[in-house]
Amino acid sequence: MSIPYSGTIRRSGGVVSAIGKQLRAVNLKAAKRITVKFDPFGDNVVHTRNFLHFMSSPKIILTNPNCVLKTEIVCDRSEPTVDITIVPSIAETANIKKVTLKSGNLTCLELLQLLNKHITTLAPADQISTTITKSEKKGKKK
Repeated sequence: MSIPYSGTIRRSGGVVSAIGKQLRAVNLKAAKRITVKFDPFGDNVVHTRNFLHFMSSPKIILTNPNCVLKTEIVCDRSEPTVDITIVPSIAETANIKKVTLKSGNLTCLELLQLLNKHITTLAPADQISTTITKSEKKGKKK
């Protein structure tokens, strides 16, 4: 008598691959400004600093070159926060002007998941532009 297999066939890629997956999904077209505020001497700032590092990478910045990434370093033992200001045209339709993530007890992966859930979904869809070549034009005329 055999025991039926109950479990996954493969192991998951882990936290690093999950962060990579979330980073590939980030789209900042709905964001006007991202302000990351933290106290470097605080207890739970490592994940917020890692999130800031990921947001400052060139591939993420290219999703919206007009988005301003600002860092505020304070020395008042306050909780680390990520403030995201929404583009005014999208803010009118979504009735949201600003999103604040209190990142004191969140991991970097959770911050990226929240960013994708609340900001990337507001981004306008990319329009696919089609170009017609000369040979296609000639084919249509005949």
